[in-house]
Amino acid sequence: MRHRAAIRLICAVCAVVAAGAPGAALPVQADFRETLARVSRRMEQWYARAARVISTENVWIQPLRADMTPVDFPRRLSFELRVEWDPERTGPGGAPLANVLREPLRVNGRLPPGGDQGCMDPKPVSPEPLAMLLPARLRDSEFSPAGATRIDGRPALMIDYRGLASLPEEITWTNECVSLTLPGRSRGRIWVDAETYDVLRVDDRLVGSFSFDVPRERVRRGAARSMVVERADSSTRYRRVAFKDPEETLLLPASIESVTVIRGAGTQRTRITQRFSDYRRFLTAGRVVD
Repeated sequence: MRHRAAIRLICAVCAVVAAGAPGAALPVQADFRETLARVSRRMEQWYARAARVISTENVWIQPLRADMTPVDFPRRLSFELRVEWDPERTGPGGAPLANVLREPLRVNGRLPPGGDQGCMDPKPVSPEPLAMLLPARLRDSEFSPAGATRIDGRPALMIDYRGLASLPEEITWTNECVSLTLPGRSRGRIWVDAETYDVLRVDDRLVGSFSFDVPRERVRRGAARSMVVERADSSTRYRRVAFKDPEETLLLPASIESVTVIRGAGTQRTRITQRFSDYRRFLTAGRVVD
């Protein structure tokens, strides 16, 4: 029996990018430090607002052949999702904690049975990826200006980043599943609205490859004694969502596309598609009883 693997790196954000017409005026990043500071402050505001919203997340986990075409049917999952944000609670390095919380709704169209957790399934609690832009987390990455463009007709600034390896890798085994945390091994690009400094898009990819040995007690007959993560990239799209009572518009995730290639795993190539819909605020209701 071969090993399965769960590789969850920083997720990213993607919207349709349209190049500006020749000669079109685009914003110039005159002071990049100020730009980054504004994005970071805007991120704190975003978390405070997004923490009041819940949504439905639909996930398709699709094994792929060597030519990246689908194998069989995907595993289908559905969750109720929300962002947990408490600026008073801090994690390592003093940064406020920002997590994604998931409550399972459906597995392959049925009510979720207890303990049916696939290796590649999104975790019930996972770090919210945009937390890297919070003021206390900026030092964990190196940022640089990458020019300007337009996204959906709006002027946007592009920011490149690469992770800084300040912590060792973490390899965690649970039965036949392995999860990796690879600090400082990601690189990507962020697109932000030039007027509001909201994040519009983030693309993230693993730099190089990462190999590790399978513990002797977990090696099965016919299975590889080592595994190599050859590819792990993701792209997330955000869209504007309007709310009423009171009226408010937020940029919230629309979709995430992730691809991993892991040599030595039972399923070596996987595409994960996540779609977010049915956004609504937390509601409380009451009635007067005589």
